[in-house]
Formats: sequence, C-alpha cells, structure tokens
Amino acid sequence: MGQLDSVLTYLGFVAKPKSLPILLDEAPRQIATCLGAAVGSLYLREDDGTTLVMRGNVGFDERAPGRVRLKVGEGITGRAVELRRPIAAATASDHESFHGVPGLGEERYPVFLAVPILGKDEPLGAVVLQRAGEPFTEAELSLAAALTAPIAAGIRHARVLDDLRQPKRATRGARRVTLTGEPVTPGSALGAIAALRRPAEASTEAPNDGDLERFTEAIEAARATLAELIADATAIGSPEETRFLQQYQLMLEDQRLQRLTTEALGRGESLAKALRHVVGEATKAAADSGDAFLLERARGLEQLCDALRMMASPDPGAALPSRALVIADALGIYDLLVTARAHPAGFVLSAAPHRDEAAKKQNALLLQLLGVPALLEVAGIFRWASPGNIALLDAHHGLLVVNPSRADIATYRAARRASSRPSLVPNR
Repeated sequence: MGQLDSVLTYLGFVAKPKSLPILLDEAPRQIATCLGAAVGSLYLREDDGTTLVMRGNVGFDERAPGRVRLKVGEGITGRAVELRRPIAAATASDHESFHGVPGLGEERYPVFLAVPILGKDEPLGAVVLQRAGEPFTEAELSLAAALTAPIAAGIRHARVLDDLRQPKRATRGARRVTLTGEPVTPGSALGAIAALRRPAEASTEAPNDGDLERFTEAIEAARATLAELIADATAIGSPEETRFLQQYQLMLEDQRLQRLTTEALGRGESLAKALRHVVGEATKAAADSGDAFLLERARGLEQLCDALRMMASPDPGAALPSRALVIADALGIYDLLVTARAHPAGFVLSAAPHRDEAAKKQNALLLQLLGVPALLEVAGIFRWASPGNIALLDAHHGLLVVNPSRADIATYRAARRASSRPSLVPNR
C-alpha cells in the first residue's frame, strides 16, 4: 500500500465515531504507517493539566501504555505540547529537551517527531513517531501535523477529558464517565462495581462448638496459601518488596496468636470475639510502646485475624459478589486470603496523594498476585462510581469507563470474541 492509500485509509478511520480504546490503538498505528515509522505513540493530557501519559502505542512493549509519563515541558514530547508546535530530531538523544525512558528501547529508533494534538483551548496530548534511518523531512512533518489534527475530535467524542474536567456540572448515577489510571495487570473486564468489605463487629456472633477446629483449619489453609503467594511474589518483586508477606507468615507461626485465641474460646467466647480480643491485646501493647513498627504490625494482625475469621466462619454480609470490579484505597493480606475467593473480575485502586512509593509498590505486587486486570492511582473513583454501577475496565490503556455505553460494551465483547477464536494458522 502506497502512502496516498495509507493516508486515505486513515482519513476514513478518523471520520467515523469510535470508542476510545480503538482510537488509542489504531490512530498511532495508522499514522506510523503513513509516515514510515516503526513506532507510533499517542499521549493524552491528564486531568491535572500537567501530566502526559502514553495511552496508545505500536512498536514498543505492550505494557508501555499507561506507564510512560511525562510532564508538559519535559522531554521532546512535553516540549512540543508546551510550545504547541511539532518538534523533530534526527537523533533524539542529541536534542536539548531529550528525556529518556529506561527500559523502553528508544535507542533503536533515534529519529524522533512529536506533534501536539491541539484542542480548543489547550493541547489534548501528542502523537510521537520514531524510526531508524532517515530524519523526517519538512513535508513529512507537515503531513504528520495534518494527520494528528482529527484526533482531537475523536478524543472529544470519546468524552475522556470532558467528563473529568467538569465535575461540578456532573451528577453521579447513569452518566458515562471515563477515569484514567496506571495499569498493573493487563487485560479487560466488564462487571458491577463493588467496594471492599470486612466482617461485622464480633459482638453479635454466638459461640459454636466447632470454632476451635475451624480456626485450626483456617490457620493451616492460610499458611499453605501464604507459602504459595510468597513463592510467586519472590519471582515478581525484590526482597524488599516481598518482605511484608513474610511478616504475615511469622504472625501465623506466632504461638501467642493460637494460644490467646484458644484461651478465649475456652472461656466461652465466639471465634469472632476471640480474634478481636487478640487484636485488642496487640493494639494496646503497640500503643503503650509508641513503636511505629509494632503499630503497623498490629494493623496487619487485624487484617489477618479478619481473614482467619472469614475462612473459618464466613460472614455473609462481608461476602463480595462474584465477578465484581472491586474498588478500594489499598489492599492487604485479607484480600489475598479472602477477597480473591470471590473471583473478582478486576481491581481499581484510588489515587492517594500522600501514598509513599513503598506502599504503591506493595499494592502493585498484591495486584499482580491476584492476577486479574487492575489499575492503580485512579483519581475520583469514589466520587464517580457507586456499588452496583456497571463499569468497563481497560487495563491495557489504563482506563475505567463507569456506566459504559452500549457501543462500549459491544466493542468489548467483540474484542473478547476475537481473542478467543482459534488461530487459522496451522502449527509448524
């Protein structure tokens, strides 16, 4: 196919309404074909107005979208958005605005062109083209600018920015809203929103003759599950990132947990109340000492005891609906041992301005262990989504569509059907 045919194909593509994921995948792919580029990327400007995130790409690792982030003014791409003009470089690393992304492999494609996507009031993002070989000519730069212009209309049609930037005029309910985040585990999922749940207070539960036996079985099941999780985590993360899981392993081996629980059961307390007593003792000791480590350990012990209680004697009120899209501020050991049993379709964690990097890495590791499509750092999730809302999670591009349209759902289902079809290429 010649360049003219490629351009005409692209113009036909952008002229038709389409979902945002299709635009993010196909626009950079087709523009790259028109310009003879090996790499095409589409960056969108976030709601904060200062951050550019790669949401679509062809040519780099499929995990790049949602993870590559720049500030407006940072790097050649950010500088092009800041100036609202295309910038080309024969060798990107020699350009004064160059900002390399470790692990992306950009050095293979040093010829660089960044073109801002101009909106009504401000740039909406940028298209970036990269290749090896000849620098982009003036004619190619002009063509790239012309091909990039229609993307602004596509973005507005998808309403990814309008829904985020007009919260005062919006109301929760049936309105379609697209939120953005950082992908952790790739994939897509469609389901009803559900918030994380924990078992109710222990005071209403009556003692049961089988509590001790069920508690012992829960301890053994938790040990086995945790050992498997630690093995999986070790293959994924660094020793520092996985150490917190080993702390839970030590808690399970701590004889005081079993002794205090057994003693409370012997006094006629219910299992729920007995475990709450153990947590109370640990919390009081930690508070009296003022030791930050002990306070953190007490909070972890509370989650572990809640998990053991649910494993031994499930509380129906704390059970999650099956195949839900779970929203939360953070995850912990309870979710690995209990929440995962409901087989959630995906997880979405909210943005926390004061969350440190260590906590973010811990959440990312837990999401990988859970092994379903997941996003981190989704701003506004609790403002825009309520339990029961239908949502579409796109953990490839880093998008969550709350109250998706029929077209969104049809596109998702068509993609699922296409991915499940057997290959027509014979095995060799």
